[in-house]
Amino acid sequence: MSGFALIAAAVVAAQPERNPDVLPAGNYVLRANAGALPGVLRDVRAGGGIVTREFDSIDGAAVTVDSGAARDLAADGRVATITPDVDVDVTAPTPATPTPSPRPKKTNKPKASDKPATGSKGGATPRDGSGSAGRSAYDAAADPNSLCNIAKQVGVRQLWKGGGTGKGVDVALIDSGVAPVAGLDGAGKVLNGPDLTPESQSAKTRYLDTFGHGTHMAGIIAGKDAGVDTKNSNSCEGFAGMAPDARIISVKAADAHGATDVSQIIAGIDWVIQHAHDSGMNIRVLNLSFGTDGVQDYVLDPLAYAAEAAWRKGIVVVVSAGNSGFADGRLTNPARNPHVFAVGADDTKGTSSTLDDTIPPFSSRGDSKRNPDIVAPGKSVQSLRVPGSYIDWAHGDTGAFAGRFFRGSGTSQAAAVASGAIAALISARPNLTPVQIKLLTATLGLGLIVADPRAQGHGLLQLGVPALVAALTSPPLVGGLVEPAAGLLNGVLNGKLGTPKSKGTGTLEGARGKDHLELDGKRLAGEKDIFGRAFDTAAHAKLTSAGTAWTGGSWNGSAWTGRSWAGPSWASTEWLGRTWAGRTWAGRTWADGSWNGRTWAGGTWNGRTWAGVEWAGRTWAGTDFAGGDWQ
Repeated sequence: MSGFALIAAAVVAAQPERNPDVLPAGNYVLRANAGALPGVLRDVRAGGGIVTREFDSIDGAAVTVDSGAARDLAADGRVATITPDVDVDVTAPTPATPTPSPRPKKTNKPKASDKPATGSKGGATPRDGSGSAGRSAYDAAADPNSLCNIAKQVGVRQLWKGGGTGKGVDVALIDSGVAPVAGLDGAGKVLNGPDLTPESQSAKTRYLDTFGHGTHMAGIIAGKDAGVDTKNSNSCEGFAGMAPDARIISVKAADAHGATDVSQIIAGIDWVIQHAHDSGMNIRVLNLSFGTDGVQDYVLDPLAYAAEAAWRKGIVVVVSAGNSGFADGRLTNPARNPHVFAVGADDTKGTSSTLDDTIPPFSSRGDSKRNPDIVAPGKSVQSLRVPGSYIDWAHGDTGAFAGRFFRGSGTSQAAAVASGAIAALISARPNLTPVQIKLLTATLGLGLIVADPRAQGHGLLQLGVPALVAALTSPPLVGGLVEPAAGLLNGVLNGKLGTPKSKGTGTLEGARGKDHLELDGKRLAGEKDIFGRAFDTAAHAKLTSAGTAWTGGSWNGSAWTGRSWAGPSWASTEWLGRTWAGRTWAGRTWADGSWNGRTWAGGTWNGRTWAGVEWAGRTWAGTDFAGGDWQ
């Protein structure tokens, strides 16, 4: 395994280069100078604009105005900042041959210093025009949805003061890879597990996040700028995730369109189980922002079984609840397995008080038998951007701000917040087990007054309870927390006595749900893995449980290393070929629409993940990581 480091916001600081002549009609977030907000909003209303939300704590507001009013606000000396507030639904149906959104002409072209600088030692440091790598004039303290303020809301920064910063804890991230952007490019911050995608065949794309989702999650979990002071719980200087001293173990399972199959996810979980405690590794948390709409009972489902197997090996498996809102009336798979930690999304409404918090419409509701365990902030969350990734390329015209950030909404973000917070908790009390952590968070969850229990579970994640912090930073908790049988405790937490263990003897097809990969018009379906090999769920469940599913670089009889992806696929065609939009990724991919099934656009990750995503700000033009080799 490689050991090298690999690796928007609603309110941004004033941008000297902003051009008021190019502001269209639409939704904006503004921040006024101290004391000026009431007068500014009076003028907005008088001019026919609409004030949709006020952020009193930062003298800010969300408004809908015409182009003329937008220009007036940009030129108004009372207004410190004004930023487009744009919703983009990335999961809407897409053409068989994906076509990027046309890039608008840029009034302000990026300077040479805005492009990623590829260093000889693996550093790729975006520059934001401020004159220092990875820094910007962005004011995290003034952004209610910055990771700084989210860390305060869930109490993580109180853990930091006692040393609970995630140090010594590894968080496995099964996602689309991680890119070496500032905040994730520190020595040893990210280690690479296997790349389980066709992109592994090219050194230019191996391990790297060509899609843009995995890096966003990694930043939320454990991002950290150089010089961040974790002892100062009030400082928002520099970028920091929930567990800034934790390490990310990246297992890449999705390609540049987020395309993946359930068999790849199971292979990733198997790898995490088998290598969690290799020399120098300590995987205690697994973040899985993935879910399908499969309706197979979790007791039989092989994906749910793999997730539970990791849980029973002492790994806290944090799974996003799903982004289907009320549509399905249940959590996605594997979140519906009660033997994992399912996380829904909370909308803080831009305030520090929880009295006005709600569950956003996209967050999946439970069925009373299995609800989310807790919710965590998941609306308009600030994190890191990957210039040149698919999301950035297709949606970057409304996506980036301050050079290095994107803003995203979804239970993916909420799960990442919870994963990082739990890593911080474990670093403070390393003897805590997954069941004890579930009990603690359920007990301490802050119930939301206006939220349905089926949507909020045990309430908002809250680790800043003074009594808990005192206990975690003092001699061992009295009696160690009583640990009843895992099944009994999980059953009590989910409203019924006892929940059976998963057996994993169901079907791989049932785990997939409705969405499938397609290659050359041939659908991957039935009891076959990504290579087209027969998959025996009952036999494989035994290997998963024993932690022996991988033999060297082989899983289910196929070698996932070397030139394995150059061989036949389930469609009996070669993987290698020409690729998407003239870009040279490895593997037969997107130019002819061959990956049009189980993709992010098709709603695989998290069941319609990134639905309701909010991208704010602007992008760089013509910047990407393609062609860079950070080994």
